[in-house]
Amino acid sequence: MIPENQNNNSSMVLRRVTGDSGTPRLMLSGNCTMTALGRRLHALSAELVAYAADPELQWDLTGIAQMDDAGAVLLWRAWGSRRPPNLLLRPEQERLFDRMKEAPVPPAPIPRDMLWPVAVLGKAVFLLWEHLTGLVILIGQMLLDVKYLVGHPAYIPWREISANLYRTGAQALGITALVGFLIGVVLSFLSSRQLQMFGADIFIINILGVSIIRELGPMLAAILVAGRSGSSMTAQLGVMRVTEELDALTVMGIPHSQRLILPKVIALGIAMPLVVLWTSAVALLGGMVVAEIQLGLSYQFFLNKLPDVVPVANLWLGLGKGAVCGMVIALISCHFGLRIKSNTESLGEGTTNSVVTAITVVIIIDAIFAIVFSNVGLR
Repeated sequence: MIPENQNNNSSMVLRRVTGDSGTPRLMLSGNCTMTALGRRLHALSAELVAYAADPELQWDLTGIAQMDDAGAVLLWRAWGSRRPPNLLLRPEQERLFDRMKEAPVPPAPIPRDMLWPVAVLGKAVFLLWEHLTGLVILIGQMLLDVKYLVGHPAYIPWREISANLYRTGAQALGITALVGFLIGVVLSFLSSRQLQMFGADIFIINILGVSIIRELGPMLAAILVAGRSGSSMTAQLGVMRVTEELDALTVMGIPHSQRLILPKVIALGIAMPLVVLWTSAVALLGGMVVAEIQLGLSYQFFLNKLPDVVPVANLWLGLGKGAVCGMVIALISCHFGLRIKSNTESLGEGTTNSVVTAITVVIIIDAIFAIVFSNVGLR
């Protein structure tokens, strides 16, 4: 008999008794629901499996007041995905277990291939090849656009180039100045402490000049621009993909590369050398301040000595590195932006991949410049 005022939160109770004919019977009462079972779910599962090992046991579920899918699955798995021979049910429970019997069998787990490292490596190689071919196609399309615009100057997107110059160059001056000044301060402070030990205070100008103008200035500017402007370009193209603006441009016959990608590449190629020059100047200013405080080197002496110890070739090398890195960052950002699909998850993933790839390629370009021009600008 089922109690009418049974608490909805009372958990299921198992009680083993002996029937009139001497056969063992397991009587279940209470509520067999996810809310009622709660933390007892795993313990009850093990207990039910132990009872299900007895084939002569009679299961009496008529005393259960409420049962949901979770409770039915708990009993069904304890029975080994089949009904026991001796089972007493109410009509609504009968329909519930009939659905369990008709449920499809879960697929068998796929055995792990012993050559999975080779498969993962192969997928990575093919993905890298796909990105490389996409970048080559994008560069080729840009060259065709440049050829077309040279013959038709009226179609040059001056307004887009100007807007991108402002966003990627002028608006980046604040953060690059802050980071450059702090790097110059830290580098000058640490170097001066070491140089004082050997009485070589004057060589702080050599260290700051060569390291900042040749390496740190272009690298800092490129990494900051890749994280700031590169992610913005990728997100902009991704949002245009999600809102179907790119499809609208295609329908109107406006090429993506000419109106969206080429202005970004040209603008960042022009802005990056200027940002590098600005970052290097501010970093040298920070180093000058610490050199005057720590070592007593005056600003006038620092500025007069700097051109003598740092050849001008280092400056041109840094500016050239900045121009190359700027165009590469724009290309990579636009490439990943065009690959974004029409969903928000792809937008976030594409922006992350764009920034990581751009920073990695910037470091690779810096290493290539260091090897190729190892004998330039050094005495």
